[in-house]
Amino acid sequence: MDSWLPVGIIALLALFWLDSLRARETATRAAREACERMGVQFLDDTVALAKLRLRRDRGGRARLARIYGFEFSPDGSTRSRGHVLILGWHIETLHLERSEEWDGPDPRD
Repeated sequence: MDSWLPVGIIALLALFWLDSLRARETATRAAREACERMGVQFLDDTVALAKLRLRRDRGGRARLARIYGFEFSPDGSTRSRGHVLILGWHIETLHLERSEEWDGPDPRD
């Protein structure tokens, strides 16, 4: 029985890793599509995990909440930040910060 414990731990870590890859791909796709809709450049073509915690969904179930940060540029010379909150496997929120130099549409609209 004791020999199954390391195998179980490794299996759980592998499942967590695969789940994290799926969430990161979802966040990257959401950020890219939001930048395309806003007419801004999605910088570095990637997102970075900023926070990981447990949070309850609307049904009251505990889910992993992952916040991914990314950067975008409205004009090619300035960098602005955005973030995507993935709760479980679903996009909960996506936010693009509006910089003072950006005179384009408000990303919150």
